[in-house]
Amino acid sequence: MSLGPYPAPEHVAGARGPAGETDADVIILALDRAEETIAAIASARAQTGIARHVWITDQGSKPENLARLAAAVEGAPDATLVRLDRNWGVAGGRNRATALGRGRVVFALDNDAEFRDPDTLARAVRAMDAEPDIAAIACRILVFDSGADDLSSWGYPQGLLPRSAESFDVATFVGAGHAIRRRDFERTGGYDDALFFAWEEFDFALRAINAGQRIRYRGDIAVRHKVSGEHRFAWSGTRWFHFVRNRLYIGLKYGLAPASLLPRFLAYQVKGARNGVLAQGLRAGPAALGLWRAFRPAPGTESLYRLTPAARDYLARNDAAHRGGLGRRVRAEILAALPGASGAKAG
Repeated sequence: MSLGPYPAPEHVAGARGPAGETDADVIILALDRAEETIAAIASARAQTGIARHVWITDQGSKPENLARLAAAVEGAPDATLVRLDRNWGVAGGRNRATALGRGRVVFALDNDAEFRDPDTLARAVRAMDAEPDIAAIACRILVFDSGADDLSSWGYPQGLLPRSAESFDVATFVGAGHAIRRRDFERTGGYDDALFFAWEEFDFALRAINAGQRIRYRGDIAVRHKVSGEHRFAWSGTRWFHFVRNRLYIGLKYGLAPASLLPRFLAYQVKGARNGVLAQGLRAGPAALGLWRAFRPAPGTESLYRLTPAARDYLARNDAAHRGGLGRRVRAEILAALPGASGAKAG
C-alpha cells in the first residue's frame, strides 16, 4: 500500500492544475451518473471564502458521459477532469485523486452529493486549522430532498444519532462528505488500495488515531446526499463479499488472531445465508486471509498497525462505550450494510 508515485492520469478537460496556491482540494470520483456528478462539480466550484481546486477523477465512464463531464469543466480555471486507466474503486480512486493536488486539506465529495452551504468547505478548513490534532472531519450527511439525517450514511453508534447536530470525536467517518488533513493522509499511508470499497475510512481512521490524531464529527458542517437505489444493499452483487472480507482483513492487519474473528465471521454467515448470499460470505474468509498475507505496510507506517494504549482508550471512549457488547456491535455492523438502516456506507 502506498500513496504513489502514481502514473500521470490522462488530462481530459479543464485546467492542467491550479493557477496558484490552494488551501483545499475537492476530489470527486466519477463513474457515469453524469447529471449528479455535474451538480456535485458545480456545488464544489461554488464554494466561497477559500482558495480551492476541484479534481474530478473518472474511473471508466461511458464515452457519452465522459463528454458531458468534459463540457461541464471546459475552460474552467478552478477544475480539472482526468481519467484513470481503470476503475480503482473508492480507496484507490481517492488515493490517486488526492495525489493530484497540494492543498493542506482534501475534501472528498461523493458524486451524488452537494455542499449544503456556500462556505461549507471554508468552515471545514478553518476547523482543521484551529485544531491541529484533527486528522479528519466527518460531515453530517443529510438527505438531499428533505434535509433530514441520511440514516443510510450514519456511520456511528446508534445512541449518538440524537446528537447529529452536535460535534464529538468518533472512530471513523462516512465517505459521502469528509475532509482529511493532507499531512496526516500522507504520513499514515493513505487508503489501502486492496479494500476497493467498504471500510476504507475506518482503516485510515485507525492509523490516524494510533498516530495520536482525532477524527471529529461536525454536525454543523454538512453535505446533502441524493440517496438512490444504487446506494442500497444489493444482495445479488458482490457488496456483501467486500463488506465481510474487508472487515475481517482490517482486524487481521491490526493484530487480531484469525481465531478471534471467528464469532464475527459466523455472524456474517448467518446474515448472508438468510439473504441468499452465503457463498459470498464464505468466499470472504479465505480472501481476507489472502489479503492479510500479501499485505505490506507503506514504509514508515509499520508501527501504526499495532494499537497503542492511548488509541485503545480513544476507541473505548468514543465508540465502544456507545455500542455495547460484541454481539450488539456485530449486529450494528451488519445493519450498516442493509437498505435504509443506520450504519456506515460501504464506500
